[in-house]
Amino acid sequence: MLIGYRRQVKTITYDNGKEFAGHVDIAKASNSKAYFAHPYSSWERGLNENTNGLIRQYFPKGSDFSLITKKDVKTVMDKINNRPKKCLGFKTPNQVFLGINPPVALTG
Repeated sequence: MLIGYRRQVKTITYDNGKEFAGHVDIAKASNSKAYFAHPYSSWERGLNENTNGLIRQYFPKGSDFSLITKKDVKTVMDKINNRPKKCLGFKTPNQVFLGINPPVALTG
């Protein structure tokens, strides 16, 4: 999914789980550098932890991920990536990542 964004993706920070065993291949394919957080150091991955909390709103702990479809994942991904964030000046992650300037609200 990242190959089309090689210019924007410079680094990827991973957790230490076995699901990230392919990090070398991902780094090569995306031309990015891979970093790993220290075990049990969630503060090193603040954005990741916040995003996990947002995802849990849609897929609570205990959800059977084998029942979640690609369409379900895309729906949640679109909702999260199009949600304005204070830390981004109330732009959405998609607007910042893709360099889209939102329309300016006119006041009267």
